[in-house]
Amino acid sequence: MNDRTLTRADLTEALHDEVGLTRHDCAGLIERTLDLVAEAMERGESVKLSGFGVFEVRSKRERMGRNPKTGAPATIDPRRVIGFRASQVIKARIDSALEK
Repeated sequence: MNDRTLTRADLTEALHDEVGLTRHDCAGLIERTLDLVAEAMERGESVKLSGFGVFEVRSKRERMGRNPKTGAPATIDPRRVIGFRASQVIKARIDSALEK
């Protein structure tokens, strides 16, 4: 498995190659798309990208934990976390890529 990370620049370049818009316009499209996803999640909405997956905001309640250094009990504040659930399409593609 390689340690390469897909970046915004990579997405911009791929969009530029596929669609033929300027790199500047492609970068703007990528940024706006990511902004729309982030804004929806800020409002607590789920974001479903059909054939890719669902991003969800989950609320975690206050709970007891432990300080890893001292082992003393500590309260963990409530917070919101982002979860991702991949679609069956993506899961199948990843599974088939492992078989190659």
